[in-house]
Amino acid sequence: MTSPRPRVCVVHTVAALPAVFDPLVRELAPGVDAYHVVDESLLADTVALGPLPRTAARLAAYVTQARAAGADAVLVTCSSMGTFAEAARPLVDIPVLRVDEPMAAQAVAHGPRVAVLATLDSTLEPTAGLVRRHAARTGTDVVLTTTTCPGAHTARAAGDRERHDELIAAEARRLAAGHDVLVLAQASMASAIDRLPAGRISVPVLSSPRTGTAQLARVTVRGAGA
Repeated sequence: MTSPRPRVCVVHTVAALPAVFDPLVRELAPGVDAYHVVDESLLADTVALGPLPRTAARLAAYVTQARAAGADAVLVTCSSMGTFAEAARPLVDIPVLRVDEPMAAQAVAHGPRVAVLATLDSTLEPTAGLVRRHAARTGTDVVLTTTTCPGAHTARAAGDRERHDELIAAEARRLAAGHDVLVLAQASMASAIDRLPAGRISVPVLSSPRTGTAQLARVTVRGAGA
């Protein structure tokens, strides 16, 4: 009799992201079975209205529903939802993972001059706050710069992915000149850097999809070994 495989729920707020994360799960956590949930209104409401308690409650509902559906872990891929994901942890007896947590830990190790780049203001503070917490936890002094990339979100919303990536790449090159490491605050930004020729950016550029997904390799079946 074969052992059951861990089941994980991956929650997205951008419709294009399941196609990004599904192959990463197969590559980096081949021992788990993942299913994807997409609710773009979570991010849309946060962008338009700020981090509302009702949005936190809705994300928490996805987490508790995943637990009820038999999930052994939940991965939230939207950095804007990061603090809401943490708030949902006490509600369930399974891991609720932030996609950007490993990235923040890496950023502190590369410091001390850390730049965080986003296309949305709603993502900057959750990601910057996570970097600060990791710095405090390790006793590391960091100088943090946060900035949004003008026009990139508008271009993506209009379906112009090429323009979105061009703007991010240009801003990334500018920031790299004065920092030790560059953090891309949103999973949807990673492809912009992937398209750059090798050597165009002289400092490490960290994005969350790979390291965030790799966390799933450690998920075990709930109750196994108990």
